[in-house]
Amino acid sequence: MQFLKSDRRLLGVLLVLAITQLVGWGTIGLPAIVGRDIAADLGMSLPAVFAGTSVLYVTMGLSAPWLAKAFARHGARTVMMVGTVVTAPGFVLLFFAREPVLYFAAWVVFGLAGSATLSTGAYIMLNEVAGRQARSAIGALMLVTGLSSSIFWPTTSFLSGHLGWRGTCLVYAAMMLLVSLPLYAFVAPRRRAGQGDAAEPARPSPPPAIPRSTFGLVVAAITLNAFVTFGLSAVFVELLRTEGLTPAQAIAFGSMLGVIQVSARGLDFLGGGRWDGITTGLVASMALPVAMLLMMLSEGATWAVAVFILLYGAGSGAMAVARATIPLVFYDQAEFAKAMSMIALPLNLASALSPPLLAGLLTRFGGRGALGLTFVCSCAAVLILVLLARRRPQAAAVAGT
Repeated sequence: MQFLKSDRRLLGVLLVLAITQLVGWGTIGLPAIVGRDIAADLGMSLPAVFAGTSVLYVTMGLSAPWLAKAFARHGARTVMMVGTVVTAPGFVLLFFAREPVLYFAAWVVFGLAGSATLSTGAYIMLNEVAGRQARSAIGALMLVTGLSSSIFWPTTSFLSGHLGWRGTCLVYAAMMLLVSLPLYAFVAPRRRAGQGDAAEPARPSPPPAIPRSTFGLVVAAITLNAFVTFGLSAVFVELLRTEGLTPAQAIAFGSMLGVIQVSARGLDFLGGGRWDGITTGLVASMALPVAMLLMMLSEGATWAVAVFILLYGAGSGAMAVARATIPLVFYDQAEFAKAMSMIALPLNLASALSPPLLAGLLTRFGGRGALGLTFVCSCAAVLILVLLARRRPQAAAVAGT
C-alpha cells in the first residue's frame, strides 16, 4: 500500500481508471435492468437479448490479439481514447435498433471498443505507470470498479423510467464523450519516453516454464469461474425475480452485490503479499457453491436471498482479484502478458456463452436450472484450484501460506 502514499502520478491514473471503468462496465450492463423492455420492443426473447452480451465478449476475445500490437506501439492511453470514441456510436446504434440485426451490430461495436477500454486496457495502463507495483494497483482499482452494478443498476432503472431504454442509451453515449474521453485526453498521463519504442521490436516471450497440464488447469479454473460470475451478473436481477422478489426488491437486493464484492476485494487488497492468487481463489471459490445450494433449498425465503447475496458477493468479489493474479503465481513479469493473452480467448468465450445460457435456463426451468449449472461449475473450479495449490512453485507456496 506504500505506492498510494508516494506516487501522485499513479494516484491520478487510478482516479481516471476508477471513473472510466465504472462508466464503461456500468453502462454496457443495461440489459440486466431493461432486458425485458428491449425484448418486448424488438420482438426478441429474453435469452436473445442477453446474447448481445455474448457478442460483446466474443468480439472482445477475437480483438485482443490484434489490439495487443496497438497497445505496445501507441500505449494504453491512446488506444483507450479511440475505444471510448467508438463506444458512443454503439449506443446510438442501440437507440435506432428496430430489429435484432442492428441490436447485435451495436454489441459488436461495444466488443471492439471494450477490448480497448475495459479491464485489459486498464491493467496495461497501470503496468505502464506502476511497473512492479501493478498487482497492488490492480487490486486498488478493483475496489472501485466492483461498484459498477451498485451505481448503474439503479441509475439505469431511474433513467429508463423517465426516458425509456432508448433515451438511456443516448445519455450513456453522451457520458462516453463528455466524461470518459476528457479524462483520458487531459488527465491520464502520456506514456513515458522509451516505452514501446517502435524502432526496437519486443523480443518474443520465452515459452511457458510450467507444464502444459498446469497451464490447462489455470485456464480451466479461471474460465469456469468467469462462466459463473459473468453469467450470473448478467441475469442476477432476473434470477431474484424468479425467486419471488418484486422488480423493485430485486434491484435493491441486487445493488447490494457490488458493495459486498468491493468489501471482499478490500480484504484481499489489505492482505497485501501475505497470500497469493491461489489462496485467495480457494477461499473465495468455496463460498460460491454453498451460496447456490442454499438458494436452491430455501424456496425463495427473504433471509436466504440475503445470505445468498452475502456469500456469492464475497466469493465472486475476491475471485475477481484471483482471476487476475493466479497466473502471477506461475509466471514472472515477462511471461505474464503472454499467459494472459492465451487465457483471454477461452475466458471471453465462457463469458459470452454464460448469459444467454443462464437466461434460457431461467426462462425454461426457473432459478433452479441456472443455479444447478453454476453449482456444478463452481464445485469443479474448487477441485481444480486444490490441484493447482499442490503444483504452485515452492517460493509461491511459502508466500501463499
